[in-house]
Amino acid sequence: MRIVLFEPEIPPNTGNVARLCAATGTELHLIEPLGFKLENRYLKRAGLDYWPNVRLFTWPDWRAFAQRPGRPAAERWVMTSAKSRHGSAPVQHFAFQPEDSLIFGPETRGLPPEMLDASPHHVRIPMREGGVRSLNLSTSAGIVLYMALAASGLLEQWT
Repeated sequence: MRIVLFEPEIPPNTGNVARLCAATGTELHLIEPLGFKLENRYLKRAGLDYWPNVRLFTWPDWRAFAQRPGRPAAERWVMTSAKSRHGSAPVQHFAFQPEDSLIFGPETRGLPPEMLDASPHHVRIPMREGGVRSLNLSTSAGIVLYMALAASGLLEQWT
């Protein structure tokens, strides 16, 4: 399983996701352009001293990630974006698999339509009506990742 952040914009969000990846042994893939430099102090602060435990990969664009060498044959792209709510499965009902890539869009724009069209696998985090439009990127990544780990049986190794 891996988390993919497409063109992330806010350093602390990416740093928090990096800490999540360190805690779970999940790969973190960043698709450029990034809204910050990897040396950003806020990014580093949010990730604390866990950065050495993060399996971090950066890609110049979506195509490079999609065509990367060694890509698992069983990989599915599971898209989540505030823009993909229509037709998306509630995250708790989705049948996650161990080789899934959990793909999140930029904080202010979400995933572009051509990316959403690249996969039939879309999930959403249910929220009550009249609440908020969306959750913070790092909060969303945490919810989706732990649901995915539990649903695919990968979480059992830690209980």
